Amino acid sequence: MQTNLVQQFANTKEGLEAESILRACVHCGFCTATCPTYQELNDERDGPRGRIYLMKMFLEGAEVTEKTQEHLDRCLTCRSCETTCPSGVQYGRLVDISRGLMEKELPRKPKDKWLRWALARVIPNRQLFGVLLRMGQIFRPVLPEKLRTKVPPRKQASPWPAASHSRIVLALAGCVQPSATPNTNAAAARVLDRLGITMVEAPEAGCCGAVNYHLSEHEKGLERMRQNIDAWWPAIEAGAEAIIMTASGCGAMVQDYGHLLKDDPVYAAKAQKVSELCTDLGAFLLKQDLEKLKVRQDPGKVAFHCPCTLQHAMKQNGVVEQVLTRAGVNLAATKDKHLCCGSAGTYSVTQPEMSQKLLGNKLKALTVDNPDRIVTANIGCQMHLETKSPVPVQHWIELLDQ
Repeated sequence: MQTNLVQQFANTKEGLEAESILRACVHCGFCTATCPTYQELNDERDGPRGRIYLMKMFLEGAEVTEKTQEHLDRCLTCRSCETTCPSGVQYGRLVDISRGLMEKELPRKPKDKWLRWALARVIPNRQLFGVLLRMGQIFRPVLPEKLRTKVPPRKQASPWPAASHSRIVLALAGCVQPSATPNTNAAAARVLDRLGITMVEAPEAGCCGAVNYHLSEHEKGLERMRQNIDAWWPAIEAGAEAIIMTASGCGAMVQDYGHLLKDDPVYAAKAQKVSELCTDLGAFLLKQDLEKLKVRQDPGKVAFHCPCTLQHAMKQNGVVEQVLTRAGVNLAATKDKHLCCGSAGTYSVTQPEMSQKLLGNKLKALTVDNPDRIVTANIGCQMHLETKSPVPVQHWIELLDQ
C-alpha cells in the first residue's frame, strides 16, 4: 500500500511504525471473513481493510470525524484479522497507534470522555475495583436486572500451598482477578506445587497496563508497565524461570513490553527480558509432566473458550486443549472458535449493543454439544460469558485443581 503521511506524523516514531504496517497491507480482504464486527454489520468500514483505509486517510491528513472514530471504536482489537492475514499486517499495533493520535485531534463528547476516564481510573486500581465490586455484590439482589447480571457472585479462594520449591515462577495478580475470581491464581499455584514449582505474586505488581493503553492513555499504560518490571525484577535476578500468565489479556500485553519500551533507555533491556519470560499457563504446563495432573474428579463434558488474546495475540491456539485432553478432560465440540465473545477489555461497557450480539453468538457456538460447563483462560471473557451462560463458567486451571 502506498502512503504519504503528513509532516505532523511522518517523522515521529509512531508515525514511521504505522507507515511500515500500512505498507504491508495488499488490500486482499481475507481479514473481512474473520472479523466479528464485519460479519454482523457487513460494512467495509467495520472490517479491518476498511478501518486500515480510514487510518491511512487520517495519517495522510484527512479530516477526522466522529464517524471515523465510531468505526475505530467498534473494533474489538481481537486481532483475528492478524491470524488470517497472509501479509502479516500488525493490525492491533496500527489501531493502537492511530487511536492514540486521533484522540488528540478530535475531542470526545463529554459523556464518552467521562466514561472512558472512569474506566481507566477504576478498573486498573485493584483496591478501588475490589471495594466497588464488593458493594455491588452486597446490593446485587436489589439492583436492576441489567446491572445485576454484570455483577458476578462472590467467589472464595482456597488456600495457597505452604510448600516451597527450588523452581520459582512469577505470577501477575492483576487488577480485576483478585476480587472477581480470586481462586484462579490460587488454583494455578496448587497445580504447579504438584509439579514441584512454587508460584509467587509480587505484591507491588498491579495492572498490566492494557486498560490504559487501549483507551489511548499510552503514557499511563507505559508507567504501569515500568512499575511491574520494577516489582518483578528482584525475583528475575534471583532466577525466576518464567512469568506465568493466568489471564491471557494480561499476557498479550506483557509479551509486548519489550516492543513498547524499546526506546526507553532505562527499561528497554529489562522490558525485553520480561517479555521473553512471559508465558501463558497452558504453554508452560504443556512442557511439564502432565501425568501428575490427571483430573481427580470427572468435570463432565467441558467446552473450552479460547480467548482472542490467547489465540490471536499470544498465538497459543490449541495449547490449553492439549493440556486438558492429556489431563483426562472430556472436551465438548464447539463452533466458530476464532470469533470474539464481545468482552474485549472495556468493549462490553463502551459498545454494549455489539458486545451483547457477539456474546449471544459465542454462547450458541460454545453450547452446541450440550456441555456441563464452559472454561476459559481470561478473566474478562469469564465474567462476560457467565452473565448469560446456561452452564457454569470458570477458569480451566480449576479443573486440574479439583
